Amino acid sequence: MTPADPLVARLRSALGDNAVVDDPDVLDSHRNDHATFCTAGVPRLLVRPSSTADVSEVLKAAGSFGVPVVTQGARTGLSGAANALDGCLLLSTARMNQILEVSVEDQVAVVQPGVVNADLSRAVLEKDLFYPPDPSSWEMSTVGGNIATNAGGLCCVKYGVTSDFVRGLEVVLASGEVVRTGRRSAKGVAGYDLTRLIVGSEGTLGVVTEATLALRPAPEASLTAAATFLSIEEGIAAAAAVMSSGLRPSLLEFLDRPTLRAIQDYRDMGLPADVGSMLIAQSDRGRRAAEDVARIAAICTEHGAVDVAEASDAEESRMLLEARRLVNAALEPLGVTLIDDVAVPRSKLVALLRGIAEIGTKYDVLICCPGHVGDGNMHPTVVFDRDDPDAEARALQAFGAVMELGLSLGGTITGEHGIGKLKRHWLAQELGPVGLRLQREIKAVFDPGNLLNPDKLFL
Repeated sequence: MTPADPLVARLRSALGDNAVVDDPDVLDSHRNDHATFCTAGVPRLLVRPSSTADVSEVLKAAGSFGVPVVTQGARTGLSGAANALDGCLLLSTARMNQILEVSVEDQVAVVQPGVVNADLSRAVLEKDLFYPPDPSSWEMSTVGGNIATNAGGLCCVKYGVTSDFVRGLEVVLASGEVVRTGRRSAKGVAGYDLTRLIVGSEGTLGVVTEATLALRPAPEASLTAAATFLSIEEGIAAAAAVMSSGLRPSLLEFLDRPTLRAIQDYRDMGLPADVGSMLIAQSDRGRRAAEDVARIAAICTEHGAVDVAEASDAEESRMLLEARRLVNAALEPLGVTLIDDVAVPRSKLVALLRGIAEIGTKYDVLICCPGHVGDGNMHPTVVFDRDDPDAEARALQAFGAVMELGLSLGGTITGEHGIGKLKRHWLAQELGPVGLRLQREIKAVFDPGNLLNPDKLFL
């Protein structure tokens, strides 16, 4: 890269010198997100706009020179959606990190895309409001990234995913034009729902520069219950009974035997060797939480739980949730993890988990399967030794087999992580030829030059 590069000169003139980076070491450190097995190219530039006007200038310049643009937030994604391709321009939203408004009356927040999820949650809580989407990376991931992948989290079982809380967006198109989608009001059905189209589009249709997000009243105090079972089937049956009981837990998580063994080996949680599954449930209904937890505990006992613990206060609740929060740390010492996120109807969860166990045996790999059992979104995680080429190949085969299994059960290849580069092959299978054609045609309307994240979603 030389100072005479016309694209560099144009962008520095528009955005300032410190907003345009061509240092090879910095570019290398921004090449990829957290996904495993997703290639990343060598970018041409990194730009750090501070405003919608800046983003517009960037996209106009990129279009003039025919340079692809990959938008990045905190790069915590797990599908390679933020990975660079050779010669691209990386557009970081990190400097667009302002919470512009929190309205108690309208129960909305207006934010820029670089706002960290946890920072937003804490800011609105100060006004007794609640922003529910809570991906596990919420202390690092940004609202813009959550919107790009339609992120979920532990509380989806009660509150839904990111798209359920996006009222409206400000988006810069590939042409540099700025469009506002949606609205601030709670209701509005005029025209096509472009807001929902943008959410989950992984930076392929435009660059989100502002979001109007719906909030909820802050939940009351939460209490937690945890139950262990001798088999997968008993744990899944208990989860189904909880969801059919009229209760709406704010969290309902499942851990299978391999995951529990990894957690126990990592930290002594007092889990017996014969434990087959664990169910962790939470109610955030304040004074009624104890009643909810007691009912959930009774349901678990009726379905064969060998041990049930009910929290009586926040500290006990935290301790009961610890096993779920230890999953990633517990799996890390075992090898490289290839994390899936298939989702199936709840009625198919037993078939999914049985099938995953069979896949692990067939390909001789360890597959641990924690997940959000309340909404059927599981995270089968293939663990293997990357220094063993044969193990790596078997892991990739197992990963694909799990996605095929999820589709065969009427499910989806991704419940919250997105497609990115990791799952492009299976997206075509899930959508079918007509659905895939329509999605490609929509992409062409928004981005006729195919410059926005062009190597993502579609093969």
